[in-house]
Amino acid sequence: MPFKIVVFNVKYSENLGDGILAFCIEHGLSQTGGGIEVETVDLAGRRGFGGASSSRRRHLLKLLQRLPKPARRLAVGFVVRRALRRQRGEWERKIAAADAVVIGGGNLFQDDDLNFPLKIGAVLDCVRRFDRPLAIYAVGVSSDWSEPARRLFARIGGVRLLHVSVRDRFAYESWRRHFPAGPVPDIIPDPGLLIAQIADTTRGPSAGKTVAICITEPVVLTRHASQTGPIPLGDAAGYRKLVNALIEDGFSVMLFCNGATEDHIFARTIVNDGSMVRHLTSGVLHLADRPADVAELLRLLNAADAIVSHRLHACIAAYSLRIAHVGLGWDKKVEGFFRSVGREAYFVDEEHVLVSEIPALVKAALAQGIDQERYKLTMDCAETGMRRLRFALRPGLISEYPMSEDVRGIAAAPCSIPY
Repeated sequence: MPFKIVVFNVKYSENLGDGILAFCIEHGLSQTGGGIEVETVDLAGRRGFGGASSSRRRHLLKLLQRLPKPARRLAVGFVVRRALRRQRGEWERKIAAADAVVIGGGNLFQDDDLNFPLKIGAVLDCVRRFDRPLAIYAVGVSSDWSEPARRLFARIGGVRLLHVSVRDRFAYESWRRHFPAGPVPDIIPDPGLLIAQIADTTRGPSAGKTVAICITEPVVLTRHASQTGPIPLGDAAGYRKLVNALIEDGFSVMLFCNGATEDHIFARTIVNDGSMVRHLTSGVLHLADRPADVAELLRLLNAADAIVSHRLHACIAAYSLRIAHVGLGWDKKVEGFFRSVGREAYFVDEEHVLVSEIPALVKAALAQGIDQERYKLTMDCAETGMRRLRFALRPGLISEYPMSEDVRGIAAAPCSIPY
């Protein structure tokens, strides 16, 4: 009989970065020589990419942002609880049939008006009811939780926990503040780093002159930001200034999004301007179609020589694929990733690095490339983290499917990246 693992995350989010990490976890858990069956359950109840999307979502996000926090929490909680009533029976059936459960990766331990706390709390209830072993793997953890969120996440204390890991030092510090009595998590790189192992990394000929800017709707950044200062490229005018500056420096520019409908709508507003229309007509500016799945997003990334992005997994995938990249600050998770791979010099936070300096950073990133020694260390650590997860879930696999590595050492050894 196969060993069945059910993974909970947001695999089919329109933000396809979540799909990248979900595929990496599925792939990583399956690398045992056989005997493991992995199924991912989307916490929002989605069943595939390319589902119906609505331009109304952008307006709803703006409406939510204008509501006082208590009213926003009530509105989000009402919608989420109604969805959970529909999904609960299916989750219980899947968990009852599983040998182990994984929650991860992604920024799942955040209090976004109780959205994730309610969903994760429901999963923890089901895991406890059927007494299934649980692993929490390479998750992001926000620093500020409301009291209801604390109570929901605290249900972790009632389950049989085999493994806990977070994806960076910021997440580690937040977890320790929320759970001072433990469990103490490991720090394991984001599983999205493994995308180069399973993706088509074919790249066409290039003169090193195409910069892809990942567009994010500012209301999304404002709603979820963990910083209080100004957000780089926080409006359409900022994006236009950057496009003009890059083109003046001799680059071609591609605007793209990670898949979210509201991001693509905002991208169209950016190019709906006289100077941008001229660039589109001359061919030095291109607005990419909204990618419908992970493969399409990866093709967009591979078409670029450098990436500029707020979106964490555009940066993570770029790093994995060895594409030069510059990150834009708005949330600690982006800074945490750049610190973890030694690329702080290519992180823009407006307080220390101005948006006007981005073209120079792009040139420097292209000239330097990805440091190969640090890259190998990072990828080795990501792979070790995945092996440790497999071992934690089912130690018996070592006898059933012999591996070349010393699994006991892997299970005990910390990752060696200097976080």
